Amino acid sequence: MDLKELKEIDFSNIGEASWGIKGLILLVAVAVIVGLAWYFVINDQRTELERAESREQQLRAEFEDKQHRAANLPAYEEQLEEMERMFASLLELLPSSAEIPSLLVDISQTGLQAGLEIELFEPRSENRRDFYAEVPIRLRVRGNYEELAEFVSGVSALPRVVTMHDMHIRRGESDRDLVMDAVARTYRYLEETR
Repeated sequence: MDLKELKEIDFSNIGEASWGIKGLILLVAVAVIVGLAWYFVINDQRTELERAESREQQLRAEFEDKQHRAANLPAYEEQLEEMERMFASLLELLPSSAEIPSLLVDISQTGLQAGLEIELFEPRSENRRDFYAEVPIRLRVRGNYEELAEFVSGVSALPRVVTMHDMHIRRGESDRDLVMDAVARTYRYLEETR
């Protein structure tokens, strides 16, 4: 088969063409059919297969994560129980409504034991938060540096939670005399939210 035969093909009478030409025409027809099948059928299926494989990987990772969680469920439950015990013990550090007056006395006594002169001791109304209430106490105390330090240390050592905020220390009338303005805050758990 040569190029001259290709140029002289009579498509209306293809049966008389040589076997080489017939084979070439058959090969081109098969290639066109395979190409069209690839484009319209197989290519769409490959895209679908790639999506399915990607989804399989995602589901497999999700399954492994859930399997890991399920395997560790007893440890998570134990950890939750421990956290609940810790929360309950921390709640015990917060005074109840009935304990607030005695806590105020404890703060006042701590200042007097440190040797401070208490100029202002003003409990304010409580501020409610999510599950607790904040009880602020405005303080103004007078004494030397060591007495102020002993007072702050004594307040932090109280059996209930008391925090000191907005502390301002300034000179008093003498060189060793200091005046501290502060807000002591204690907190109580709101039982009704339980």
